[in-house]
Amino acid sequence: MLRRPRAALSAVLLVLACLLVPLGTVSTWAKYEIEDTDAYVATMAPLAADPDVRASVADAVTDSVMKEIDAGPLRATVASFVRDAVHSFTETGAFQTAWNAANRAAHDAVQAALTHGSDGAVTIDLAPITEQVKRQLIEEGTPFAGRIPVRHTEVTVMKAQDLSHFRKGFRMLQVAGLWLPAAAVLLATGGILLAVRRRRAVTATALGAAVGAAALAAAIAAGRALTLDDLPPDVSRAAAGAVYDALTDTLRTASWVIAGVGVVVGVGAWVSGRVGVSSGGGGAGDAGGPDVSGGPGSPGMTGASRETGTSDAPRPAGSSPRRNPSAVPPRP
Repeated sequence: MLRRPRAALSAVLLVLACLLVPLGTVSTWAKYEIEDTDAYVATMAPLAADPDVRASVADAVTDSVMKEIDAGPLRATVASFVRDAVHSFTETGAFQTAWNAANRAAHDAVQAALTHGSDGAVTIDLAPITEQVKRQLIEEGTPFAGRIPVRHTEVTVMKAQDLSHFRKGFRMLQVAGLWLPAAAVLLATGGILLAVRRRRAVTATALGAAVGAAALAAAIAAGRALTLDDLPPDVSRAAAGAVYDALTDTLRTASWVIAGVGVVVGVGAWVSGRVGVSSGGGGAGDAGGPDVSGGPGSPGMTGASRETGTSDAPRPAGSSPRRNPSAVPPRP
């Protein structure tokens, strides 16, 4: 009578554990990669060598510079010099330093918006890059280079309305951190221990976790497509895609690792159960009771009893001995 509520409670715990797998993966990523400034800067640092990001920075700085000077008929020539100078600068170590500093400032702005509810857009200030480019153009004798004003050349990373959409949910995930994956492990352990058939519970839990992780990976891919489709026309889709991929690389990798491990564990538990059944044994939590069917091999059937199909169990007094109709009578 106690098996039904026990099995129901086990099922509830296992379902909750599987649902927490993708949420726990996202909360860990949000806490230890997005919230942490050093981890965020380290994640964005390799983008300084990405050709699409370099091209986007060069276009942004060139457009900003050319808006501030009037080169007259030499405008196209000056713009070409500026763009080439920016491209050259993006290949130096100084650009890597400026890029890291710009992303550190952008990360602080994102965290302030998520934590304190700031309504300002998050931007990356390229003014240090403009300063370096101006100095290089002056050294090369480029016309009008000395007239380039070093102002804040800002590239918008996230709009204010986007922050308002993500603020509450993302902040809750950051606060949860490792609590969600820890809760998933505890729920899964409790559900398996309460299960009547533990091997089946392990199989179901592992495959459920794999499905949840695969769903998260699919959501990341869908989010990338939606993000790129929502970009304004003047923003490079290739550069934005590189930034999105860099930010979600750890999350995407963790999703596929969890999915792969879940499939391996689930299939392994299922195969071991099938092998145990075919060999006549039962696994932990799957063993049945003794055979009381009265057939050959059951308790009370020994020796000649198995040959004649009769039982050695005692008979009531005065009853005639049982005879096996198929037995051959002895010859005289």
